[in-house]
Amino acid sequence: MSRLWARFAGLFSSKNFVGADKAGNRYFKRTEELDGIMKEKRWVTFKGEDDPTSIPVEWICWLNGQRKSAPTSEEMAELEARREFVKLNVARLRKEEEERKAKEGKSKATSIGKADGPDLKSFVQQFPDASEGDIIPETSDTQKEVRHARSKETEAEKNMSCRLKQQPESSEPTGSGESFRPGTWQPPT
Repeated sequence: MSRLWARFAGLFSSKNFVGADKAGNRYFKRTEELDGIMKEKRWVTFKGEDDPTSIPVEWICWLNGQRKSAPTSEEMAELEARREFVKLNVARLRKEEEERKAKEGKSKATSIGKADGPDLKSFVQQFPDASEGDIIPETSDTQKEVRHARSKETEAEKNMSCRLKQQPESSEPTGSGESFRPGTWQPPT
């Protein structure tokens, strides 16, 4: 019972005032021994209602132990001035953005017509000209050369697959560099 009374009395007698914020909340700390380890307890006493949203971020960090030292009044004033500066910049940028949109809106209203669509040339270039078996009208020598080269590639791929089928299955990847195909070897199951 005496330990309980000592802890209860310790709440009031050994608290150290650390600081206060702009809203009038007061911050305290106390060092006590728990299980042989010295622990620092930190807490806030609210002015008026217990409103956790009234605590500044710097003090929240101190309460949670993310800061070793409590924020000073100079630091709090500097951060408050910085926040005000950021608010003013945001308001100025919003105003400039609205003015720019208003100017663009007037110029867009005068030009009536279809809106520009996406550039499909780069999209279409991703696809091959035609697959085997399609009828292709003859247009130029360079296209003939391209088709001839593609047909040679497909023949080489067919020959390669025949060579791979002829090789005995092995638990280890073997072969020369010419038969290598990334992703084709599978471990034995």
